[in-house]
Amino acid sequence: MLERRGAQVIRCPMVAIRDAPDPAPVLHWSRELARGSYDDLILLTGEGLRRILTCIDRHEPALKERFLASLAGVRKITRGPKPARALRELGLKPDIAAERPTTGGVIASLQAHDIKDRRFGVQLYGTEPNRPLTEFLQSAGASVATVAPYVYADAADNEAVLSLLKRIRAGEVDAIAFTSTPQVERLFAVASAEDITAALAKTLVAAVGPVVAETLQRHGIQARLMPEESFFLKPLTGVLEDALGAKT
Repeated sequence: MLERRGAQVIRCPMVAIRDAPDPAPVLHWSRELARGSYDDLILLTGEGLRRILTCIDRHEPALKERFLASLAGVRKITRGPKPARALRELGLKPDIAAERPTTGGVIASLQAHDIKDRRFGVQLYGTEPNRPLTEFLQSAGASVATVAPYVYADAADNEAVLSLLKRIRAGEVDAIAFTSTPQVERLFAVASAEDITAALAKTLVAAVGPVVAETLQRHGIQARLMPEESFFLKPLTGVLEDALGAKT
């Protein structure tokens, strides 16, 4: 999208998404949903729902029809536009959509509801256990069963990441866009905080949404650009175009 708008893009994918290495826990969780063991389903990502369906198709295709039937029947809570989009691909829609696409937004969306004794299935964001969400549900009297249908793996080698930082520090990069929290964590795993902070001070740092911006902030980096409402790639591209166009 940036190239179509005339930008030169340096690609340095920090992470890659892989299927969960062991499909057994994903299939067990999916069987439980199919047999009606959950009253509510929290989808934190669209990728997660798609990976669950891929796992079923690959390892237990006979489960899919029952899974989809139960998916239609449970109350579905989504964290943001991407899981809502994944549901629409199946002809479904969220019953409760968090106003803010964060864990805090999901919790806020459920605080007006009585969830005591309700059974929640929770699709996690990567392998992050999301203790704030599970502890909120359990403290409200609900039961929780989580599933991690995908994992993050390193995509670019360390030298590629270090080379990018060197170019940023040399003033060769006008802006850097972060689209997920694992990208930020990978960056800080490869280089020292001092080197990263010095490099990013020389460029315009953009975050796709508040979760990524908060992760950067925890590492002492201020995201200077972020879409105001819709936190996905097209609005991110738009704010980058506006900022860089104004700069020139």
